[in-house]
Parts: sequence; structure tokens; C-alpha cells
Amino acid sequence: MFELEGPSHPPASGKPPKKLIILLHGYGADGADLIGLAEPLAPLLPDAVFHAPNAPYPCDGNPFGYQWFGISQLDPNLMFAGTRGAAPFAEAFLDARLQEYGLTEADTALIGFSQGTMMSLHIGLRRERPVAGIVGFSGVLAGMESLQDEIRSRPPVLLVHGDADELIPVQLMDRTEKALKASGVPVESHVARGVGHGIDQTGLQLCARFLLHVLGGRAP
Repeated sequence: MFELEGPSHPPASGKPPKKLIILLHGYGADGADLIGLAEPLAPLLPDAVFHAPNAPYPCDGNPFGYQWFGISQLDPNLMFAGTRGAAPFAEAFLDARLQEYGLTEADTALIGFSQGTMMSLHIGLRRERPVAGIVGFSGVLAGMESLQDEIRSRPPVLLVHGDADELIPVQLMDRTEKALKASGVPVESHVARGVGHGIDQTGLQLCARFLLHVLGGRAP
């Protein structure tokens, strides 16, 4: 298995990182699509290093992008099989960065968008030691029925989803929230009014507050 690669953003402090934030992009995008979130977040979390790996496979629908797995009309069984199949790549990338910086899961947050949210929730809830928190934009929990049997840790989760999302209906956030709570995961959620399949300023602000709470940082 090869190691994932992608852009990174160093700590704003200029010092060795004390916190790690992994950003997992959506279908057809790449790490550069999400690493831009580091610009507004880094001043608030000056000791954090940000990494946004490219997914392991060329995208079926976009020759210039990547995918964690192929998409087939949000088929629940295929989504779960896809996240499970790609999980070792994301796990290995996270493990390598923890070792590189001498950090632990308690120093780490995962941020996912769309398919990256599926990946973040999948790996973040199955690690023996809990990460500090997970932020999921415009995504869904794959394998809801299997979570209670497979969950190993229960980090806090923030879900943000636009009610005008044309790709992943906002109702799937409600189902995700219920499944997480049924497994004892503390969850906050926000419906972004009039927002499609994307991240608006309010969602970004909520993400920043959540990260400040779970990782500690400089209040805006």
C-alpha cells in the first residue's frame, strides 16, 4: 500500500506543531480543495499543522481529481464497502503524521467534506484512542447499522449541512446524527439555510469554535 500525499500548512506560530488537523476532501477534488481552510483556522490554532491528503484513486468522473471510492447513487452498501476499503489509506496517513510529529490522537482533529466526511467518521470512530473531535461537512455516516458493533471511541462530532444540497440530501445529516447518538457519540449539528453542497461562512465559524473547544486555541 502506497502512502497518500497532499498539501500541508505549517503552524502559524512557526514552532513545532502541538496539534494536528487532517482535512479529507470530497469526490472528484483533491487536497488543495480543502487546505484553504487552514488560512482562516491557523491564526486561531497557531500550534496546529494542517494536512490535506489526496484520496488514493483517480476519480471516475473527473480526470483531474481523486476519489476515496466510486460513487453509485448513494447506495448504502457500496458507500460502506467503499469507506471500509479506503480506510487503511487514511489510517496509515494519520498514523504516519502522528509519528512524524510525536503527537497523539488527543492532539488531533479530523475535518471531512462530503465523501471525506464519510471517511472521517469511519476511521475516527473506530480508532482505539479517540481523536479530539471530528467535523463533517455535507456528508453522511456510511454503515449506520454496523456502527454499534464496530465503534471503539466516541469523540465529539460537529455536522454541518446545507438544506439546498443537491448531491447529498440534508435529511441524511439527520439520520447520521441519530445513528451517532444511538452509539453514544456526542453530536452537534447545524443546517445551513440556502446552502448547497459546500461550506459557507457560518459553517466555517462553527467549525472554528468547535476546534477551539476540542483542541484549545486563540479565541477570535
